[in-house]
Amino acid sequence: MNKREIVNIRGPFEAEALRILRDLPGVTVVAEPGEHDRRVDAILRFADRQTPVAVEFKQKANAATAWQLVHYAQLHPDAPLLLIAGETTTEAREILEQHGIAIIDGLGNAHIELPGLMFHLEGRGRQQRPKGPTRLRGKAGMAAQALLLNPNRDWTVQGLAQEAGIAAGLAHRVLARLETEGLIAVEGTGPRRVRRVTDPTALLDLWAEEQLDKPARVTGHLLAQTPQQLIERLGANLGRAGIEYALTGAAGASLVAPFVTAIPVVDVWVTATAAPEELHRAAAADPVTDGQNVVFLQAKEDTPLAFRVETNDVWVANRFRLYADLRRDPRRGREQAEHLRQEVIKF
Repeated sequence: MNKREIVNIRGPFEAEALRILRDLPGVTVVAEPGEHDRRVDAILRFADRQTPVAVEFKQKANAATAWQLVHYAQLHPDAPLLLIAGETTTEAREILEQHGIAIIDGLGNAHIELPGLMFHLEGRGRQQRPKGPTRLRGKAGMAAQALLLNPNRDWTVQGLAQEAGIAAGLAHRVLARLETEGLIAVEGTGPRRVRRVTDPTALLDLWAEEQLDKPARVTGHLLAQTPQQLIERLGANLGRAGIEYALTGAAGASLVAPFVTAIPVVDVWVTATAAPEELHRAAAADPVTDGQNVVFLQAKEDTPLAFRVETNDVWVANRFRLYADLRRDPRRGREQAEHLRQEVIKF
């Protein structure tokens, strides 16, 4: 190997895979004759070692794709698996890295971990949004949550539409998307046609990956001596005022899966139509620009309130919404999200 070369890969690669590999610094690739199957074997060389690897090529890889590869690798442990992809999502890369699957993509991301080798590159940090398939956000995300809340149920299109409170056409598009992703199985024909979730773990990761809210934020301060008192007063005040709400973040998690952490701010989803002054008045909170201990979150629609549950006389976001919100909280949110997943969600 030359001085700049870290990894050398030899195998029968398709043109697109070759382009991706050749664009990555530190990697050299040698194309060799062979059948251009969807899955090919290659030899990965580094330092004075070499190891055979199984290679999978995808144009795009999301969380669902990553879990498919994880399951495949578990069934075929004879050789390490390398994914070469045009685009990968952050969630997909995290899943693959956690399960020992190597990744190289066209965005400049790479992670290969083998005995004697740790090769990691951060890409350009941008990715094109997939066009065409129904994204699991907004009302489509409500369908995904309904499926997650009842993963063992036999679902019809009308049943999912009714449960999620969405149009039958949207329910059908969501089910078609998930069937394509390999996350649901279809049985029967005609009126007896039903769907069943086959991989709730992958479905949760896919929904959490695609569910991206950019809520409006209204800050306030409510007098309370302890976080628990703050939660109780906020819930009682909003309830008496007739404001629909659902606690989320660390405050919501403290009621569902207690975790040793401070709760400096209570995040609460509220109905999208309430004005800031109405929220402050209903909660008996003072409007502030800093020093807040309450943050009201408002989406374009009331989808974050879907499937909320009442816990200790306080409304809390459903466990999947709570998990997704925690993951995006920079205040130890990831750690709390994983605790919630282990203790409450359990997949």
